[in-house]
Amino acid sequence: MAPLLKLEPTEWIQAFRSITNATNERTIITSSLPESGVGNSSPTMDYTEARAFATLLVMANMNSLPLDWAARLSVGGANLNFYLVKQFPVLPPEAYLESPSPGQPSYAQIIAPKVLELTFTAWELEPFARDLGYEGPPFQWDEERRHRLKCELDAIYARMYGLDRSDLEHILDAPPPSASFPALKRNEIKRFGEYRTQRYVLTAFDHLQNGQLPDLRIDPGAGSA
Repeated sequence: MAPLLKLEPTEWIQAFRSITNATNERTIITSSLPESGVGNSSPTMDYTEARAFATLLVMANMNSLPLDWAARLSVGGANLNFYLVKQFPVLPPEAYLESPSPGQPSYAQIIAPKVLELTFTAWELEPFARDLGYEGPPFQWDEERRHRLKCELDAIYARMYGLDRSDLEHILDAPPPSASFPALKRNEIKRFGEYRTQRYVLTAFDHLQNGQLPDLRIDPGAGSA
């Protein structure tokens, strides 16, 4: 990771939001951005090897609910400083070479297309998509599908961290007086009439526990409000 100042030209950058707190829906937000100027409230990260693929995997990991939950235990103020980011339990590269179950693709193969679809939604990020080997057009922005993909990724990372279902239930919605993601839960109940992320993530996790790849399209309740 490095500060924004860079001397070598690049067509895209990875940045994260450094102004945050544990009461937001999500503590960490990181994404790939078109080449642009950003202020010191949006620090950048870079990698020496396999830059595009490393960016994709770290971006997915840092945006996952399990890591966000861990980050909330460290963020006490409004600034997500680099010294905190360096302490987060980001998974090592070798973790992505494993598979959820025998005979299934590696975690890297499962995660990559989901993150690409969530990221490449405008032509401005075409260089990032091309660096990943994708030659197609940007993906259509579909809120329902994006939510499902994010929840599938949350479940995948829960599995990669070695969590069991009770661990994941606690991370999603710890009982009082604790609180996990109260703003997310409150806003979803107001919008959907339920804590939808909780149901989606647990359903996808159950798929993985049963030896299936997570696919919320096959959940008969996943489309209900």
